[in-house]
Amino acid sequence: MRRDILDRLMAAGSGRAAMALVTRLSDGAQALVEHEVLCGDLDLEPELVAAVGRSVRQERSGPLPQREDLFVRVYAGPPRLLVVGAVHVTEALAPMAALAGFEVTVIDPRSGFAHAGRFPSVTLINEWPDEAMARLAPDARTAVVTLTHDPKIDDPALAAALRSPAFYIGSLGSARTHAQRVERLTRLGLADQVGRIHAPVGLALGGRSPAEIALATLAQIVQERYRSVAP
Repeated sequence: MRRDILDRLMAAGSGRAAMALVTRLSDGAQALVEHEVLCGDLDLEPELVAAVGRSVRQERSGPLPQREDLFVRVYAGPPRLLVVGAVHVTEALAPMAALAGFEVTVIDPRSGFAHAGRFPSVTLINEWPDEAMARLAPDARTAVVTLTHDPKIDDPALAAALRSPAFYIGSLGSARTHAQRVERLTRLGLADQVGRIHAPVGLALGGRSPAEIALATLAQIVQERYRSVAP
């Protein structure tokens, strides 16, 4: 591997960039591709760069369908799940999502709820969601779920998520609660984005317990994750 490619990959390893190493099998020529060719000695036409971009979005390594002599190796860290509210549903959702390969962060300014005794294996942030979300910067590989039922906590997180490219946004609450939520977010100038919120959160599995709601929520997140990267 060329040193410039290795240096780029190592630098990206501490961030959240998803990229692909493209290798021509006939001679070993390589190019590192993110949204464009970053470096390397392999020339790629724009249509091939676009095809590699689709492989990156799908996180799918293998021969490039358009050119089977080109092998694409995708480098991407785990998808993220930002959960706002250290509630009973979160106690089930956080470990489920971690098992499914998500990097889980629980955000709640109430340290009496969000502490390591309840959430031993995930990142905890005891900050107000608007502050935490500004720092965490949800991207296209991030899901955001709000679960507190408290507009003072949920609404700032939802507003930040709606202004981001997060692939999934969900919020706990009844249809009536959500209608009131939509009104508040509309007053914040987000009328054209509120349709992105999945509410009531989760697939309609019929469950009612915290664990069942968590299962339905994670199932919907996984469904939307792969829907968002469909060819």
